[in-house]
Amino acid sequence: MKKNIFALVLTFLLAGLWAGSALAQGKTPTDDDVNAVASQLFCPVCENTPLDVCPTAACKQWRELIRLKLSEGWSETQIKEYFVAQYGARVLAEPPRQGFSWLVYIVPPILLAIGAYLVFTTLRSMRKPTPDVAQVSVGLETTVDDDDLRRVEEELKRLQ
Repeated sequence: MKKNIFALVLTFLLAGLWAGSALAQGKTPTDDDVNAVASQLFCPVCENTPLDVCPTAACKQWRELIRLKLSEGWSETQIKEYFVAQYGARVLAEPPRQGFSWLVYIVPPILLAIGAYLVFTTLRSMRKPTPDVAQVSVGLETTVDDDDLRRVEEELKRLQ
């Protein structure tokens, strides 16, 4: 009887160790989990191609590496830092907000605001001003000199 209890306890211990090692591996990441990280990275081989849609064999290997790292419990940030350490900051889909790269985030809104201001002022200056009655009457009050009048009459006689 002691042998049966000992065998039963040993069986439960071994089953518990096997289940514990299976649970320690974590869940297997889905394709969506892998693509969520891969979409934030560019293929180091192909220019400007996101890692999640790149058809090369190297990118398939990198996606499998991402799957492995996720199953080991790595976070998105850790995986991105790993790829940056291996291939440089050019693999990031979004440039880091530090150093000279911060201009990528500042310059476009500034240029957009300047362009909108220029369009607004140009359109405003192109509007026809409404003539004021006082300005129109001032324009009609011009005097003609006698010499000018004489020259106009001479020209008219010559043309007839």
